[in-house]
Amino acid sequence: MAADIQLSDAISRVKPSATIAVTTKANEMKRAGEDVIGLGAGEPDFDTPENIKEAAIRAIREGKTKYTPSDGIPELKEAICGKFARENGLTYKPSQVNVSPGGKAVLFNAFMATLNPGDEVVIPAPFWVSYPEMVLLAGAKPVTVICGPDANYKLTAEQLEAAITARTKWLILNSPSNPTGAAYTRAELKALADVLLRHPHVWVLTDDMYEHLVYDGFEYSTIAQVEPALYDRTLTMNGVSKAYAMTGWRIGYAAGPEKLIGAMRKVMDQSTSNPCSISQWASVEALNGTQDFLPGFRAAYQARRNFMVKGLNQAAGLHCPKPEGAFYVYPSCAGTLGKTAPSGTLIDTDKTFASELLVSEKVAIVFGEAFGLPGTFRISYATSDAALKEALVRIQRFCASLS
Repeated sequence: MAADIQLSDAISRVKPSATIAVTTKANEMKRAGEDVIGLGAGEPDFDTPENIKEAAIRAIREGKTKYTPSDGIPELKEAICGKFARENGLTYKPSQVNVSPGGKAVLFNAFMATLNPGDEVVIPAPFWVSYPEMVLLAGAKPVTVICGPDANYKLTAEQLEAAITARTKWLILNSPSNPTGAAYTRAELKALADVLLRHPHVWVLTDDMYEHLVYDGFEYSTIAQVEPALYDRTLTMNGVSKAYAMTGWRIGYAAGPEKLIGAMRKVMDQSTSNPCSISQWASVEALNGTQDFLPGFRAAYQARRNFMVKGLNQAAGLHCPKPEGAFYVYPSCAGTLGKTAPSGTLIDTDKTFASELLVSEKVAIVFGEAFGLPGTFRISYATSDAALKEALVRIQRFCASLS
């Protein structure tokens, strides 16, 4: 009999991704012939724009299929510098830029390069499910701060001040947010920046992945842009996956101080090495090429957001605020708790709500506890209008069936 392998202490600290688990379950049910509507995946349903695909094909034909520098080709780093200058008013040199195989890898590389046991990372909740798990994997402590619907799911200056200790290494800011879609105004970022200026040992990792997906004329800002005094201790992260419908291409990027970028490169040297060369050349085109498709993407998402918010607020026991960006809505299901599902199961948690909705109506959502705020759930509306329309019918029917 083979000996049972002993797993590391690090892996025992980490939970599986709830969003991936929900999507996997929905896909398994679909393959089994069940009529499941999956609203769990944070992935655009739009296809990658043609000019970007053509750039990738051209790169293949030109033989650009070899290893590249670990943290990105010079051409892509130059394009990223241009993007930050053009869209965010931030000046970076290529030596201050990291390109990783996805935004998740940017975060992982930064944490592995900077965190030690005893360090703390302040994470506003609701949070993207991977933030605290990556911190734990790096051996540090996530410090979650509950940001409820009364504050539109956003961290306040008072909350940040109270959360910072002598051991705080990072604050993570995600705007617009996954899972809530909430986005910080310039004034809200300035209030947080004023707190950070009083605590010079705290660095900021700002996750701007949904920057281009904001609605109703919302004016997007990132914190180093709002407060230049934080420039030297901010890692500004972004990527091509959401705005450019390039999730499978796996390109994330970030800019920050050279010392930090060099340490992140060292992590990559001994782990992934370079991101896919073809994806890098496609990303050069994404950043430098036409942006004409973005208004159409935004208009479609905004219409879907409005449709989902209205329909969810018509479901018994649900309350759904209107988010400023991303492609998620984040309703409260508190009004359904304590009721009984058609199966006879008591709806005692958001996880039970999500499970019973899947069993009863074949709609897959992600329960709020996974994002650090029980009594809620996340819906991705990055899917077809027809699927969203049918999903709302089923959700409303399920809520009406609770007794």
